[in-house]
Amino acid sequence: MSDSPARNANSPAILSGAVVITLPDGSRRGFPGPVTGADVAAAIGPGLAKAAIAIKLDGRPRDLASLIDHDAAVAIITREMPEGLQILRHDAAHVMAEAVKELYPETQVTFGPATETGFYYDFARAESFTPDDLAKIEERMRDIVKRDEAITREVWDRGQAVAFFQGIGERYKAEYIGEIPPDEELSVYRQGDFVDLCTGPHLPSTGRLGQAFKLMTVAGAYWRGDPRNAQLQRVYGTAWPSQKELDQYLFQLEEAERRDHRRLGRELDLFHLGEEAVGSVFWHPKGWTIYRTIEAYMRRRLDQAGYQEVKGPLLLDRSLWEATGHWENFRENMFIAESRDERVLAVKPMNCPGHVLIFKNRLRSYRELPLRLAEFGSCHRNEPSGALHGIMRVRGFTQDDAHIFCTQDQVTGEAIEFCKLLLSIYRDFGFDDVAVKFSTRPEQRMGSDVYWNLAEADLEAAVKAAGLPYTLNPGEGAFYGPKLEFVLRDALGRDWQCGTLQLDFQMPERLGATYVGEDGARHAPIMLHRAILGSMERFIGILIEHYAGHFPLWLAPQQIIIASITEEAAGYGEEVARELRAQGLRAAADAGNEKIGYKVREHSLAKVPVILAVGRREAAQRMVSVRRLGSTAQESLALADAVARLIIEASPPG
Repeated sequence: MSDSPARNANSPAILSGAVVITLPDGSRRGFPGPVTGADVAAAIGPGLAKAAIAIKLDGRPRDLASLIDHDAAVAIITREMPEGLQILRHDAAHVMAEAVKELYPETQVTFGPATETGFYYDFARAESFTPDDLAKIEERMRDIVKRDEAITREVWDRGQAVAFFQGIGERYKAEYIGEIPPDEELSVYRQGDFVDLCTGPHLPSTGRLGQAFKLMTVAGAYWRGDPRNAQLQRVYGTAWPSQKELDQYLFQLEEAERRDHRRLGRELDLFHLGEEAVGSVFWHPKGWTIYRTIEAYMRRRLDQAGYQEVKGPLLLDRSLWEATGHWENFRENMFIAESRDERVLAVKPMNCPGHVLIFKNRLRSYRELPLRLAEFGSCHRNEPSGALHGIMRVRGFTQDDAHIFCTQDQVTGEAIEFCKLLLSIYRDFGFDDVAVKFSTRPEQRMGSDVYWNLAEADLEAAVKAAGLPYTLNPGEGAFYGPKLEFVLRDALGRDWQCGTLQLDFQMPERLGATYVGEDGARHAPIMLHRAILGSMERFIGILIEHYAGHFPLWLAPQQIIIASITEEAAGYGEEVARELRAQGLRAAADAGNEKIGYKVREHSLAKVPVILAVGRREAAQRMVSVRRLGSTAQESLALADAVARLIIEASPPG
């Protein structure tokens, strides 16, 4: 029986001049001649034809109108897909540029890419954009979307393109054309009267953008990112597939601002940052209490896990950093000092070399391995001032650092135990959603490929043995070895990379660290660099925002306030506070003359988790009235029962 054309729709290579399209599910569709991406989507179904905004042609994003004249792999891109969202945001930047040119024709446009949460475009304009300007631009953008202007791609000759952009006063565009490689196709996109130099892809029309976008802020930027060039104005916006997603994002921004650790640090009197020590933290008593509580918790967990705590010097000789490779690969991030005898020293940016020196200070045996050395190491890195951000990114910080010296046979077991410890600690701090990234060799690295092949294979085998799913992060390893990065998700759904596990074959060997093996010969140990919190400062900043300053009882700097209702009860309140403090609880009495409602409100604003109200009746019966932060309910308890309960509730986990 011969196949009819209809039955042969998925394998029509017999057709003369046919184009065969392979879809992501492996199925194939044949067409009698060249087709567009829109034709392919329509052939699959009307729903997909309506949803399609672009295609992937042999793995590369292309316009929906792109002509396919050869057998190819094609995937349809919709606005909800990650690739579709990027295109959507790129188009929002172009629509914004068109709106700016219509409203302020003298403005020159430069470039406008998509970002992780939206888009921006850099403009050259004599006058600064104001909030009123942004409102006008956004309104004009909505008009452009309603016009549903077709967006079309054109390929131009270079001379034609340069002449065009110079002719309309767009000197930045004309200048950039000269930097495009000669063998690269030069494309422009036209929407209405607006023409922009761009590689694409783009939506079929402005109407497909939708109205789920918003302009956010204006910032300064330099042409081509070079401070020696002209300063431009960068207008940021955000765009989403739906209004619901835009509203959710805007709410998240508002909530993030409310939770901002810099704001809460000031309001809760935890710390401050000053020009006297840019990039370093001034911890106030309450903030330092949180710091010490976390440090004590971590020490207890490390002791239980078989770590030995050490302390290395802050200043180390240049020769050490040259030997480790840091001087060559990390020099620009190091603070340098000079002694009176003209020796060049570096303030340590990390603790690893010091731990190797402790390991090699005496002859070691294989029986001592694995040796786990931990340090709350004070480190300093010469971060650019523009990169500093509250206590999240600073120049002076403390790492909860440790290094495991082991044999190759011990790598897998140590990695598994570390992963268990890390996940358990994150759970204790309230983080249950943790992702793992496997970062491989970077372009700038030290050591041979033989070392790197072995290190990457061992680390990948370890994470697989630990049973943890992971994603590949190519080229993001440390310069001395591959690493696992542990990314936790906070209450707002934001990701924070904190913990790391790095496998290093090289540093111990470069510094001459060895142990005597079972065979009587000397061997260089493998070194596992590992951190859980990352830096104490940054992790505390994350915790502040995660909990919005409302810490669990064990972490709260001020755990309990005893608020007296009447003057006669003030003495009893002081007695309750003393008893709680004697049990190791952080308690204080408020014997002020203010009314109890005022006291409750003030201490609630200060995020104190527990308020014990005491009046004449409570004093006479040795009772307390318990109020919890965030609740209007109160519970009367005998003082002994309240103390016993609070001791249990305030006990650190683990």
